[in-house]
Amino acid sequence: MIHFEFIWALAAIPLPLLVYWLPSKKQVEAAPLKMPTLHKGIQATEFTPEKKKAPLLILSLVWILLVTASTQPQWLGEAVNVPTEGREMMIAVDLSGSMQVEDMNLNGRSVNRLDMLKVLLGDFIERRSGDRLGLILFGDDAYMQTPMTFDRKTVQQMLDETVLGLVGKQTAIGDAIALAVKRFDEKKESNRVLLLLTDGQNTAGKITPEQALELAVAKDITIYSIGIGADVMVQNSLFGARRVNPSSELDEESLQQLADKTGGQYFRARASEDMSQIYQLLDNLEPIEQEQQQMRPLTALFYWPLGLALLLSFGTLLASTLSNSQLFQTRTLSKQERN
Repeated sequence: MIHFEFIWALAAIPLPLLVYWLPSKKQVEAAPLKMPTLHKGIQATEFTPEKKKAPLLILSLVWILLVTASTQPQWLGEAVNVPTEGREMMIAVDLSGSMQVEDMNLNGRSVNRLDMLKVLLGDFIERRSGDRLGLILFGDDAYMQTPMTFDRKTVQQMLDETVLGLVGKQTAIGDAIALAVKRFDEKKESNRVLLLLTDGQNTAGKITPEQALELAVAKDITIYSIGIGADVMVQNSLFGARRVNPSSELDEESLQQLADKTGGQYFRARASEDMSQIYQLLDNLEPIEQEQQQMRPLTALFYWPLGLALLLSFGTLLASTLSNSQLFQTRTLSKQERN
């Protein structure tokens, strides 16, 4: 709907009529206006009231448009929810070489761990309306891919664009936690949560998980750790098929300790179904804020009537200039003919 900030400005529309009618009795009404010419032999050009109607209507329209622009019309958009709680959730995703192991089943087909994570984590991100989300990618080092933002679509897009080997083949869990601690805002009312997803153990980085844990505890950050990978996988070789454990390098003890010491929880995702259930459980453990304020975005519209008024004024001025130019040429030709 349209909203006028200064609706009372519309009272100025009849002002030109008042100015026109105040000195009305001494105005010459019947006699046409005559413009003097440069040559006595040329008859004066007459401007009758009929000829004055067109520019008068244009000037009236320009005045109405200017008054309308002065009311500052605005378009009131649809109501948008504004979060009242400052929850911040950082998501740290492991991009080490082991994430390419195809031991996950998604919609009836075998996929690697990263592809499964992209699909199910994308659904989780979409549901986190009202939370500020950030994305960290870690391998040999930890990198901030997306800073804290309410723009969930951007976070999901950055996750979808990740590729294996982007940040190396090792696993710097300690660096990922330390980077998350550093990038959380220093807000006392903020509920800071780190979601750590990995399929291995700390094999790289400058900071150990134990050192990073001390930082997280000091900053009151809750860590939810998720260990990814199946327990059994059939592997074909020259000697036939054999059953192997693709998650033998997963350090569950360390991930459990990270969660326990920060008041979080450790989850084990052996299949895509487990991961989906974990995300639903996280929605319950860290519920989305329901009591939200609403705001309606305003879009300024004053430049439309103002622009149209300027366009009409310019067009009228241009038409008047062309008309005077043609009149001058006619007078010049008439004078030449008489000479």
